[in-house]
Amino acid sequence: MLQASESLKGKVVAVPESRQLLLLSKMLSKRGADVMAVPMVSIHDAPDPLPVLNWLKGFVRNPPDILILLTGEGLRRLIKLAEQNGLKNDFVMALSRVDKLCRGPKPNQALREIGLEREIDAMAPTTAGVIASLDKLELSGKNIAVQLYGEEPNVKLIAYLKQAGGQVSVVAPYVYANKLDDEKVIDLIWAMHNGKVDVIAFSSQPQVNRLFKVAKQYQLEGELSIGLNKCHVAAMGPVVRDVLNNKGVTVEIMPARTFFMKPLVTAIAKFLNKQV
Repeated sequence: MLQASESLKGKVVAVPESRQLLLLSKMLSKRGADVMAVPMVSIHDAPDPLPVLNWLKGFVRNPPDILILLTGEGLRRLIKLAEQNGLKNDFVMALSRVDKLCRGPKPNQALREIGLEREIDAMAPTTAGVIASLDKLELSGKNIAVQLYGEEPNVKLIAYLKQAGGQVSVVAPYVYANKLDDEKVIDLIWAMHNGKVDVIAFSSQPQVNRLFKVAKQYQLEGELSIGLNKCHVAAMGPVVRDVLNNKGVTVEIMPARTFFMKPLVTAIAKFLNKQV
């Protein structure tokens, strides 16, 4: 039985999520929320799997000294492709012998799903945080593999690694597809504008970028600004909060310490019940 302070009964929470949309929606619904689920960003395997497969084969044949995992999604896609090609056991074995640096909690979780742990944590879940952790290591002459965030080349990180003397290889196991149903995103903008949303909960940067991109494309930037001011904005962690802040959006709700879905739901419930 939920305590009153944990209930979201009668509250409308918009969830612009895709990868874990169902799980987050279920958590909110369990607390009584009316969930407005708007798939904002779709993720697909790399359109040409051959370069990714070749990278996997090279990793198994000659594991790097360090693997930098920027996302959990990327590792899961690599595991999936390895399994499809009979390489999963060899890949996991090679991974176990490599120093793994995780940018944040999501790649940590993906590693645990295959029975492994990271050796190095990023100082913060950002490129700057990754570099701050790498600054403590001797990188000259080391083979360093980087699993990218979508197709984002992360020029800053790669340039840093090369300048430090590292031999760098990169892999992009997935891509973002941004041509989803614009009508659903537009409906969300109008729902916020009309005061029908209590909270909108963001868990990733692409969600924010997609929302603002659609608003600009359909000349609804003013309506989006009004809507975001009418509802409470929640962010899963500081990276998403900073992206929103840079777009002029005030984030009122964020977990205090651990940046996962469950703490986000708890933070939303506590915040809304304080408003009563």
